[in-house]
Amino acid sequence: MTEQAIDWISVGHTTDLPEGRVKTVTARTTSVCLVHFDGQWAAMDNRCPHQKGPLGEGSIETGVDGKCWIRCPWHGWDFDPLTGQPPGGHEDTGQKMFPLRIVEDEIFVGLEAEPDAVRTVSDTVVETLSNWGIQSVFGMVGHSNLGMAEAVRLAVARGDMRFYGIRHEGAAALAASAYGKLVGRPAACLTIAGPGATNLLTGMWDAKVDRAPILALTGQVQTQVFGPGAFQDIDLASAFHAVSAFSQPLLASSKHAELASLACKTAIVEQNVAHLILPDDTQTIPSDAAAGEPKGRMAKEPSIPNDKDIKEAKELISRAKRPILILGHGAIPYREQLTEMAERMGLPTLTTFKAKGVIPDSHPCAAGVLGRSGTPVASWFMNEADLIIALGTSFANHTGIERSKPIIQVDHDPMQLGKFHAVTLPILGDIGHFCTAVADISSHANARNQIEELKARWDIWRAEKIRRRSEEQGQGIHSVAIFQMLSDLAPDDAIFAVDVGNNTYSFGRYLETKGCQRVLMSGYLGSIGYGLPAALGAWAATQDVPELEGRKVIAISGDGGFGQYAMELTTAQKYRMNITHILLHNGELGKISKEQKAGEWSVWETELINPSFAAFARLCGTYGKKVTEVDDLEEEMRSALNQTGPALLEIMTDAELV
Repeated sequence: MTEQAIDWISVGHTTDLPEGRVKTVTARTTSVCLVHFDGQWAAMDNRCPHQKGPLGEGSIETGVDGKCWIRCPWHGWDFDPLTGQPPGGHEDTGQKMFPLRIVEDEIFVGLEAEPDAVRTVSDTVVETLSNWGIQSVFGMVGHSNLGMAEAVRLAVARGDMRFYGIRHEGAAALAASAYGKLVGRPAACLTIAGPGATNLLTGMWDAKVDRAPILALTGQVQTQVFGPGAFQDIDLASAFHAVSAFSQPLLASSKHAELASLACKTAIVEQNVAHLILPDDTQTIPSDAAAGEPKGRMAKEPSIPNDKDIKEAKELISRAKRPILILGHGAIPYREQLTEMAERMGLPTLTTFKAKGVIPDSHPCAAGVLGRSGTPVASWFMNEADLIIALGTSFANHTGIERSKPIIQVDHDPMQLGKFHAVTLPILGDIGHFCTAVADISSHANARNQIEELKARWDIWRAEKIRRRSEEQGQGIHSVAIFQMLSDLAPDDAIFAVDVGNNTYSFGRYLETKGCQRVLMSGYLGSIGYGLPAALGAWAATQDVPELEGRKVIAISGDGGFGQYAMELTTAQKYRMNITHILLHNGELGKISKEQKAGEWSVWETELINPSFAAFARLCGTYGKKVTEVDDLEEEMRSALNQTGPALLEIMTDAELV
């Protein structure tokens, strides 16, 4: 190298490395073994030619020949400390040496001037994902995804993407699933091969069964070692086959932009799981292919219900004396049209748990959540109804829609219509178009004034909640008190990420929504531990989507659920996520205890040994407070909600009072 062609990179000071030692340093992105031996300094390629072992993690040892050698820590290959030459017998002539200079006590390593970056397959893929609207990537960088990670890093530097480095890949998938449920378009998860990839499966299944778009990007071993059982080599195509609507490997000869486009399109159109497998060697292949984009590949108009079905629906609604409206997760994008429809037709409006908040409980037509996690208000109107108009709901067993009643069901997915049992009138099409088509129906003589009844039923239920609060026996705070307080204090546009367990049932039953609040939950899968990772995904969405900007994210969990992904609190702290975590601490898996009692089993192995979660939060660098007395609840909850970064409020509760 000529003097003009060298960039001199500082790698430390002479005081950093004692005589007779080696260490790994990084000059730009080049890994260098720095040597201090026999009063001299040297710098060589850090990668042993055998299996790329890091020489800087080795040591200088005396060989049988009496000479001193740098010994590779992986397999014992030796190299001269100052020249990089091997003692002989190796398949390489020696290590590449770098110029080195010391100015005062600062050490500089000389590297060739950095060439222009070579565009790779990974760049083509990442640019394609960005064109399709993928803005957030959750994941963990590792040895079999480094080419892809570099492309994501460059996209982040350009402002095209955001990356969130998590502590467990399972949290990445759950965060991306929650993001998809909230936004309707996918976020991505980036992992290594083997266990990194398989750790995604729970979150992938959560997205699949709840019809949320998500994209998994899994590293893979090099193509030349597929099959024989190399380190972390598993059959990822088979592992993801059942959970993925689209799953393809990107090989050297693949049409990389096309496969990436198909993955994105599948996730968005089918609201499902897509998966790309990225072998290590494919990621860095030079590529001049144009990135893919959605232009010309997506229909602009949703499907319109046919006139015959609309006519029959109008007749059924007009004849009904006690019609009700049940809204599922698929109805969320149409909340304004549906609210107007409920008001015009005088319809008590029930929701599934996943759709809680689509019509706020403060609205005169709202009847709350139906089902096991619901209100007696909703149950009463379910029992009295003579017609059910079910929009965007999939009739989960926990919801308890009465199948024997006349049902009009509207959904854009033909497989959801009559999925578990026959319905009176299944209508395929867009819910918004259905609302428009029946807009000329108004409250009529056959329909009783159910809205006045609805108010009376809410009065009864609210009086019952006050009575339940008086049940406290000094063993912890009643969940009624917690969720009534949260109802009062949470912002009107809050986004709730709710875990699994007794805390979930209490949230659905007691918290009354208002404004445009949203609720995210693990619906069909019911994955414990969902709450905190889902909050990470929701907060990421507030950074990407202008309509969500500035909205408060509130996570709800029990001590059992929080323990699943507790270290993700450090992720929230790393990115200063505005998340308040309400943690109900009762020292057991309370829902399982209740199930054991209900089934006349012995209560066994449900107790938990926990730390102080408030203290744990503070150790993570976040806000953490504990509440043991109901009189302190308002002040402490208000303070936790007012934090601008991550905060955890640990509330000691009674496992029996749910």
